[in-house]
Amino acid sequence: MAIVGGIMVPHPPLIVPEVGRGEERVITETTRAYEKAAEFVAELKPDTIVLSSPHVVMYGDYLHICPGDSAGGDLRKFNAPEAGMNVDYDTALRDRIIELCDEVSFPAGTMGERSPELDHGTMVPLYFILKKYSDFKLVRLGISGISMTEHYRLGMMIKKAASELDRRVVYVASGDLSHKLQASGPYGFDPRGPEYDEKIMDVMGSGDFDRLFDFDPALLEDAAECGHRSFVIMAGAFDRTGLKIEKLSHQDVTGVGYGICTFLAEGEDDSRAFMDKWYMDQQNKMEMRKKAEDAYISLARNTIETYIREGRVIKTPSSLPEEMLSKRAGAFVSLHKEGALRGCIGTILPVCDNIAEEIINNAISASTRDPRFSRVRPDELPLLEISVDILDDPEEIDSEDELDVKRYGVIVTKGMKRGLLLPNLEGVDTVEEQIAIAKQKAGIPVSDKDVRLERFEVTRHEV
Repeated sequence: MAIVGGIMVPHPPLIVPEVGRGEERVITETTRAYEKAAEFVAELKPDTIVLSSPHVVMYGDYLHICPGDSAGGDLRKFNAPEAGMNVDYDTALRDRIIELCDEVSFPAGTMGERSPELDHGTMVPLYFILKKYSDFKLVRLGISGISMTEHYRLGMMIKKAASELDRRVVYVASGDLSHKLQASGPYGFDPRGPEYDEKIMDVMGSGDFDRLFDFDPALLEDAAECGHRSFVIMAGAFDRTGLKIEKLSHQDVTGVGYGICTFLAEGEDDSRAFMDKWYMDQQNKMEMRKKAEDAYISLARNTIETYIREGRVIKTPSSLPEEMLSKRAGAFVSLHKEGALRGCIGTILPVCDNIAEEIINNAISASTRDPRFSRVRPDELPLLEISVDILDDPEEIDSEDELDVKRYGVIVTKGMKRGLLLPNLEGVDTVEEQIAIAKQKAGIPVSDKDVRLERFEVTRHEV
């Protein structure tokens, strides 16, 4: 046994009659599809339902899996305290999933629960399922700010754990689509809302799950979706699995997209090894990127790969350009993975004998000691995009008017507190934003104007 099926469902509290009190009639099409999806689950008779909800506690760098033996909740937040339920957790399956995560240093587990009560992203799907079938236990998890491919990898580990424990599992991916489909809706209208809905329904309805990795993060943000990562985890649980898919409904009458699909597993299918295909494609792209890297980036990459794989600090190569061996300067090494920051550590002023040693030290720190991130794993090495900034000496300035967010980095100092931000960073468009972020990094209140400002220029090495 393993993942025998799954459903993609929304979670509008309105659809529960005790909440809607008649207003649910506007989404009758979704209700009928939901009932059909619940019947689909009942026909599969799962031992366990694994359910991911975006309304479970969410962290930027850690994916929460709910602890405990059981949980309950009701919809009193939506004026329906009578709509409640209690479920038992499949603790053995949950614990095995976490063990598999720990084996590969995947950032997931039971830490950080803020409330043991069931969230509405869980209760709305279970409201329909429990009407048809109740002989199951639950594994409940959230989503995270980690990459889409990491969410997919978690799904793969869920599949592996279910197979090892011989569980018959149905995956429930709870998530609404865009929240910006109509001007009269709760979040207004954005043309990217309908664009997202059309694209995600096409991907999920066709089973082309490799396309889930290619969604533009700006599209997800502009569309104000909430279910994409939940769908990605379910897709990972179906990696290497043939599927029979039925697209049951898609409604947008409330300004929020509600999509429902069912997925029936039909045995192993190696042609659907989407993670392997994606990883191979990324490795090929990285090999081409590495050919274009200069000596500064190559040194940082060689340092990181050697240290992560062997635990060894490389010796400074004698074949480097002369300026890297004879000059001293502060240096920052920045790591990105799939477009997101993965680590950044540097020195404002030189602490080593030359630029090469500065890069070696900071490359190791960026990959293993940035407190915002876990240590880089060996499997991530081919996916890293690396840049190196060599800093000129900073100069004190009298006012913000002497800054240029594209040209100058900024250093903000208050007593013993000091924060730095590099120039020309994506998403930092004004001097005010630049200074505010530098203050936050230093632990200085953003409103504090009594600070010392310095600016500096950099030579950036990137591909």
